[in-house]
Amino acid sequence: MNSQYIKTNRAFTAIRRYAWLFTLLVAFGGLIEPKLGLLVIFIMAGLTITAFFEGRYWCGNICPHGSLFDIIFLPVSRNVKIPAFLKSKYFIVAFFVLFMFTFTRRVLNVIKLWGTYDFLDRLGFVFVSTYFMVLIVGGILATFINPRTWCQFCPMGTMQKLSYKLGKLIGVADKTEKKVMISDRTRCIQCGKCSKVCPFQLTPYLGFDEDNKFSNIECIKCATCVKNCPLKLLILK
Repeated sequence: MNSQYIKTNRAFTAIRRYAWLFTLLVAFGGLIEPKLGLLVIFIMAGLTITAFFEGRYWCGNICPHGSLFDIIFLPVSRNVKIPAFLKSKYFIVAFFVLFMFTFTRRVLNVIKLWGTYDFLDRLGFVFVSTYFMVLIVGGILATFINPRTWCQFCPMGTMQKLSYKLGKLIGVADKTEKKVMISDRTRCIQCGKCSKVCPFQLTPYLGFDEDNKFSNIECIKCATCVKNCPLKLLILK
């Protein structure tokens, strides 16, 4: 393991400890009962709505795949630096367009079966196969690079950022969003531990604004940095 990054507990609530079971239910259970995939519709709605008010909060606190990566894959992950190109806007946009094009095409093909006996099973399987793909690809990336590698270009994460920007534009998110804050910047010893434990490898100690807030759009509000600050200077507020 690269000593630059530290493996530490990232699950502070029951949802974050056990949400990964939902991923297995849909990805594997859906192979037997495809209608289980329809549950993902509620996941997509939930992450889009919460992002409007709280940014990428869903990624760090509710996401079943995020829970899977942090609970199941973190212990076996190499936990090294995430390649910069996977975080680049060009790659993220290109992957989002490709994913949505493929996903939309598959859904439209199933809609042709509207009213038939197989419609719900076929529609559910679209989501099941997508969940299974994320589990496999995300799991491989989590093992050989970093648990949250997939999250850097996850299409659902991109949807959250779009929803969040809309919330900011309207002015709602400014009133509802919680951010990591530092209570006393003069006491910060620049140890960088907040960065070493951050699932997204962000650098809070270098990014506080004039209001002592960490306003990076990629912050998932998981509070891992808050829990691990040696001087207890960080809060999520």
